[in-house]
Amino acid sequence: MTSALDAIHEFLPCRTPARWIENALANQDLMLIDHAHCEKKAASTALSLMYRYVDNTDLLNKMSRLAREELRHFEQVLAIMKKRGVAYDHLTPARYASGLRQEVRAEDPGRLVDVLIVGAIIEARSCERFAALAPHLDEKLADFYNSLLKSEARHYQDYLALAEKAAGESINDRLATFLEIERALIEEPDTEFRFHSGPVPG
Repeated sequence: MTSALDAIHEFLPCRTPARWIENALANQDLMLIDHAHCEKKAASTALSLMYRYVDNTDLLNKMSRLAREELRHFEQVLAIMKKRGVAYDHLTPARYASGLRQEVRAEDPGRLVDVLIVGAIIEARSCERFAALAPHLDEKLADFYNSLLKSEARHYQDYLALAEKAAGESINDRLATFLEIERALIEEPDTEFRFHSGPVPG
């Protein structure tokens, strides 16, 4: 898993700020609730791509597997929350995903390429955050987050490969644009803590 994490650290524009990790450790119930929302949203995104691009066999296969895995993760987070007496509730979303999606082009094939790039970045950041958090968590939660690393790393690679295939050319310029947006969303202060928020000042 070390090599996969190294690749993700190289891919992402920055590491998660230490202040965000402090926020997460101080708000673990909230972190779990938002993590559950993130897993459900990831499955929903995969399914929506399957409905929109019915003639893309490679995408259909990869997104079907991804959706099943994300829903399984959702169930696992809910089970952890139940054991800890944490109620699953509605949360306002972080600005992270919407901030990335503002740059998505309106027309295909550009739209598909951009949506897949955004998916890759979100999965890579999730993986990076699970790894960053795990050493600071209790044993059971740390084991769970470590268990997610392999699938999240593969999801990011699947999204990138699909984006390159959909583009039919280099996606480096588009990737650079989205990664610069992602850097700002991760490093700049946020007003509310979420799994994909920036750091919330003390």
